[in-house]
Amino acid sequence: MSKELPTIKKKRFDGEEVEILGELYEAGEPEVGEKYDWEGRLGDREWKLKYLKNALRYWYGESYGSEKRKNPA
Repeated sequence: MSKELPTIKKKRFDGEEVEILGELYEAGEPEVGEKYDWEGRLGDREWKLKYLKNALRYWYGESYGSEKRKNPA
């Protein structure tokens, strides 16, 4: 049972027509309770702790996320 992925035909910079991947998201708006309920979407306690540890590592690590300088100031 393979699902066919949606594709779109576009022109490249040189004028040749190519097929690219189309939209994969489900259209619509989140319901009122879904928008900001990050705890509910994460699931059990282990996933919440993993999420928070990763977020803290990003903000308080020795380099600010992926913005580490190549040459120190």
